[in-house]
Amino acid sequence: MRDLAATIRNKQAHIVVIGLGFVGIPVASAFARAGFRVTGIDLVREKVEKINLGICPIEGREPGLAELLAEVVGQGRLAATADYMVCREADVILIAVETPVDPATHRPQYAALRSAVTALGPHLQPGTLVIVESTLAPRTMLDVVAPLLESASGLSVTRDVHLVHCPERVMPGRLLANLQHVSRVVGGMTPIAADLAVRLYRHVVQADLDVTDCLTAEIVKTAENAYRDVQIAFANEVALLCEAVGADVYQVRGLVNKSPGRQMLMPGAGVGGHWVPKDSWLLISRAGDGFQPRLVPVARSINDAMPLHVVDLVADALQETGREIAGAKVAVLGYAYLENSDDTRNAPSAIVVARLRELGAEVVVHDPYVRAYDGSLDEVICGSDCAVIMVAHDAYKTIDLAHWHPLLRTRAIVDGRNVVMPESARASGFVYRGVGQG
Repeated sequence: MRDLAATIRNKQAHIVVIGLGFVGIPVASAFARAGFRVTGIDLVREKVEKINLGICPIEGREPGLAELLAEVVGQGRLAATADYMVCREADVILIAVETPVDPATHRPQYAALRSAVTALGPHLQPGTLVIVESTLAPRTMLDVVAPLLESASGLSVTRDVHLVHCPERVMPGRLLANLQHVSRVVGGMTPIAADLAVRLYRHVVQADLDVTDCLTAEIVKTAENAYRDVQIAFANEVALLCEAVGADVYQVRGLVNKSPGRQMLMPGAGVGGHWVPKDSWLLISRAGDGFQPRLVPVARSINDAMPLHVVDLVADALQETGREIAGAKVAVLGYAYLENSDDTRNAPSAIVVARLRELGAEVVVHDPYVRAYDGSLDEVICGSDCAVIMVAHDAYKTIDLAHWHPLLRTRAIVDGRNVVMPESARASGFVYRGVGQG
């Protein structure tokens, strides 16, 4: 332990990051910037090749990330490979692979995690610090990772290697900033493992590093995202109420939040991304072990229904113009789940597009950050009967309704993200529907 602590302190540790995605790339780049030699592992050859050329595979607005990656690759501090053999010379190994849930059963799917641990095992050396940054359901470290790692390596996770769960707290659009300035929960399989992890993260994290056990760290991460999911569900419920009675949810929200201790979130067209929808299910995945969840499933059902509610608003707006949804051309603006990002995981827009097509609409899509849909906005709008704003990209916040007026065949707008002022839209001759706008 003393040798590894000194190696970390002197920045002589070789760090291997398994999984080069929204978590792995900024983590690898940050440690390389701090002075460590870092090797990233990913099975996608195209991604490996891009990184080794100094090209960031993550598109969308990520302040400083592309520049940092190019810098540390150019300095020879960061390289990528698909070969797990590099783990033989690693002092520290970080695992940052996806941990989705099954869409039908909502149970954890750990194929990537199991694959990474199994592939790592034969190359793992005694004394290595192994940190899982992926978000996990409670007891996954104890019941899945630890036994699988011991079986694959022949080493004990309490005597031979140092095993830690330190779940990431980054978000697209703020990957580097969150990594540096947001506190972390460090769950050690042993106190020594946790201490080593704190020494390591202190090189890149300027916020608190709170030491606990693996189980507590698992619950903290999944609970914090489920908490946000429940808050969004409340905002969406109030938005639906406002629509039903003829009120403006955004005015209501502003006034609610003037009351001390209240912080009502923004309602919207749905909750997407790889974190919030999935982590709620991970938190309660042990249901049946003397525990029956009630609040989280209700919140999930409310948020899951919002994209379909947007489709109802489209049908209502078109009906006011005298058109049926079948045969109408609908322009969906925004396909990522988050503004100014290219991340399409669990995007509510995918549900809207699929449902509109089921109802017989012709659907065209625009998104300035998603390569498949980054064409001309005017061409997408032209000849459409309804424009549906699903993502609050900056490009949509500056739209000129007067410019849209001659392009749309039927002047209808559905706003899922409070981008367009209802009064301005109606004054410009548009039929307007918005989430939470009665």
